[in-house]
Formats: sequence, C-alpha cells, structure tokens
Amino acid sequence: MRSAEWTTNAECGVRNAEFKGKVVPRHDAHPYTPHSALRIPHWRYSMKIDLSEKVALVTGGSRGIGYSIARSLAGASAKVAVVARDGAKANAAATSLGDGAGRGYSCNVSDAGQVETAVAAVEKDFGQIDILVNNAGTTRDNLLFRISEEDWSTVLDTNLKGAFLMTKHAARGMIKRRWGRIINITSVVGIAGNKGQANYTASKAGLIGLTKSVSKELASRNVLVNAVAPGFIDTELTQTITPEARESFIRAIPLGRLGRGLDVASAVLFLTSEYASYITGQVLVVDGGMVL
Repeated sequence: MRSAEWTTNAECGVRNAEFKGKVVPRHDAHPYTPHSALRIPHWRYSMKIDLSEKVALVTGGSRGIGYSIARSLAGASAKVAVVARDGAKANAAATSLGDGAGRGYSCNVSDAGQVETAVAAVEKDFGQIDILVNNAGTTRDNLLFRISEEDWSTVLDTNLKGAFLMTKHAARGMIKRRWGRIINITSVVGIAGNKGQANYTASKAGLIGLTKSVSKELASRNVLVNAVAPGFIDTELTQTITPEARESFIRAIPLGRLGRGLDVASAVLFLTSEYASYITGQVLVVDGGMVL
C-alpha cells in the first residue's frame, strides 16, 4: 500500500454521512482518515519467534502442559531438554519432537543432587541453557485437617523447591552470557486460593513470590523471570473428572471452555522471545477470564 493510492468511501464501507460521496485517502496517506476507512496490511504486523540459537530446559515436559510447551519451543527451532522423573517417558517425548530437536533426562527436581547432575548433563550435551521452564508439579489434594506432613512436603518440595533448585543451577550460565529466560508455571489458585488445596495453593503462591524476587536479582544480567498462571486446562488430570464437575468448571469461565495446553505454551513462547524483552517479574494469567 502506497500513499499515492486513494479509495472511495464506498470501497471502504464508510457509512458516515460526513464522508458520503467524498474521496477518502487511505490511512498511510493522511492522519485523519476515518477509522472505518483503514486498511491495515497484515505483513506489517506479523510476528515470528525464532529460537534457533537457543536451548530450553522444560521440567515435567513428558506430558500435559509441559509437553505442549516443549513442542512449541521446538516448533520455534529451539533445542529442548525434556526433564521428567521417568527417564523413558522423557526420552519418548523428546524423540517425538522430531529432527533431533530434543533429548530426554531423568530427574527428581526436589533432589538437589539430581538437579545439579541433570543441569550439568544438559549443558554438556547442548553447550548451554538459555531458557528454563519450571513446570514440574504434583498434587495431594485434601482438606486442611486431613493433609499429612508428608503430603504437604511432597507438594512443596516438587512444586516450589524444585523450581528453586533448577533456577539456582541453570541461571549461572545465563548470568555469564547475560541472556536468559526463566518461566515458572504457577496457577490461578496461587492468586485466588482454592479449598481442599492448601498445600498446592501455597506452593503456587510461593512460585509467584520466587518469580518476583529472582527477577529483581537477575535483571541487571538480562535474565528475565516471569510466571504463567493457567486456569482449568484440558489435560490428563481434568479428563478424569466427572461430566458434572467438568460442566461446573466451564460455567465459571467467561470464555466458556477449558483451556488447552497450547494456550499456555503460546504464553510461554511469547515470554521467551525478544517481543517480551522488557517484561520481567510479571504473572501472565491464562484462564479464559475466570479470575478477574
């Protein structure tokens, strides 16, 4: 589209009587072109995320949201280290990414020794870690007075301590290279709370606090730390609930559907990119409007 081009209001569908029968310049020819006459060329606003020079590590990446994130990162040409407790499942997920884009690693993220070993192995195999997605998580839901200390510790150790350990070890190389992206997968329950999930909620709220604190510590080294808070996402876990419970969840969501793994993965992909280079310490909620 060039400024020398003109079009009539009829072509643009202008209905305002003020412009009826007049010739109206296109938007890039005149600053006062009416809104309805604007034609925005799509090519000017296209976004392409290219992570071809980056290496990403995704915990809990063998299934569900984590696998969707791994696929999206690989789709943007990143090399992806898929980390999971079950090494065989991690390898299978990594292989399915295709074209040698991924490699699987077995690791219990709540074990400091295993985390240190896994991070070192990824750095040896790929040369570096540029992007860390702390997605590994577990639940032990129950009412407050029925939660055992073991169930409390299991959830906090996996969901919160695991993110702390992974960040501590993976961020060192990012700091040296002065480039890094860390995304913590929290939850809307970490913002709004949820009965029967005191341990899970505490871990996810803790992730938000961890995100904000670490973002301030690492910002001067161009290591950006953000969180993504999914709502109800259609995964293996939600597929086991009763149809009645599923409908109840959907009624609470203004967009009228459960989220998809891709919805969360797209938010993560954006935060890893240069389009988000001035964003750190933030929580991006992906919940269809459920928590407002």
